[in-house]
Amino acid sequence: MADSIPFPAPMQTRMAGQTSAELSSIPWYIWCAVAGVVSAMIGGYWDISWHMSIGRDSFWTPAHIAIYMNGVLVGIACGYLILSTTFGRGFAARSAAVKIWGFQGPLGAFIASWGCFAMLTSAPFDNWWHNAYGLDVKILSPPHVLLFVGGLGIKVGILALIAGLMNRAPEELHRKLTWLFLFVGALSVSQANNLLTELTWTDLLHSASAYRAICTIVPIALIGVGWGSARPWAFTIIAAIYTALMLAFEWILPLVPAQPKLGPVYQHVTHLVPLRFPLLLIVPAVVLDLLWRKIGPWNRWAQAAVAGPAFLVSLIAVEWPFASFLMTPAARNWFFGMNYFAYFDPANFLYNPYKFSPTEKTRAEFWIGLAIALVVSIITSRIGLAWGDWMRRIRR
Repeated sequence: MADSIPFPAPMQTRMAGQTSAELSSIPWYIWCAVAGVVSAMIGGYWDISWHMSIGRDSFWTPAHIAIYMNGVLVGIACGYLILSTTFGRGFAARSAAVKIWGFQGPLGAFIASWGCFAMLTSAPFDNWWHNAYGLDVKILSPPHVLLFVGGLGIKVGILALIAGLMNRAPEELHRKLTWLFLFVGALSVSQANNLLTELTWTDLLHSASAYRAICTIVPIALIGVGWGSARPWAFTIIAAIYTALMLAFEWILPLVPAQPKLGPVYQHVTHLVPLRFPLLLIVPAVVLDLLWRKIGPWNRWAQAAVAGPAFLVSLIAVEWPFASFLMTPAARNWFFGMNYFAYFDPANFLYNPYKFSPTEKTRAEFWIGLAIALVVSIITSRIGLAWGDWMRRIRR
């Protein structure tokens, strides 16, 4: 899968020339697929804000449409790739393809297509879920998990598709594709953090459970894409893009007028409510980039044994005191966003929102939770490295 079938020298030369000619610029289908992923990222955050500000007034909200446009745009791109490769006569396209169920195309296109199917399947499921059970303010509901799995499949497929092109492209195009690759990786980190919102809310950031949840997903996306890009400072770039995107949402959404359409209403909401200030992933990302100068030549398990704990410890070192700051009056402004509450949130009425709510009852339970998070960070870092190695090798 990772290597092309060996051909006689003249054919290899001819194939390389054709491939270079095809890859003189980023193909339209890559831009189409990336546009779909961007649409889903915007729609996903917007949809959470819509639920917090307005409620679920209809399935056909602009946010929902933006989410499911991901499946449409990526489906168009991957469908074109698979059908044109299967029924076309392009030698270069077929030489960089795999064959599945009689169809031919890049492996990433098949993976993303399956993601599209899961995502589009979640749409009627989500609509039925709301009709059956009423207002749903949970992010981790069954249809949302199916939607997340579909979105994950799409991102894995698009990253594989870009990686395959990167590994066959001339230097100038390789550089452009690398930036696009890192951008999609940052969107993956953003989606992972949005999924973890309920488990990593500010009042939980003095609990081991929050860091265990972060270590379960984030290192896979951050380390996998960063290592797969083979670019210096890749982890920092991914975290910086993630931070910029999340801050843009936090600062722009409150400019849009909105009011609740469902009850009960505990908060006077007049504009879209954003999520919390983004996690400070930029710090562990910089730490990882600095560490990689030393541990780059090590074997993968040794790298994971250092990278996982470094990620966890550096995140706690910066996030713990920052969470304490966010609970103070100094953070209750548009910049840090600690003065925003969902319309259905009885904050300041039934509970104190500026008080930590640790999930562990004893110190022993807390330290056991952190120990589990440490082990999880090593395992997910190793998974990320394996995924990155695979993307470095993929050619088709």
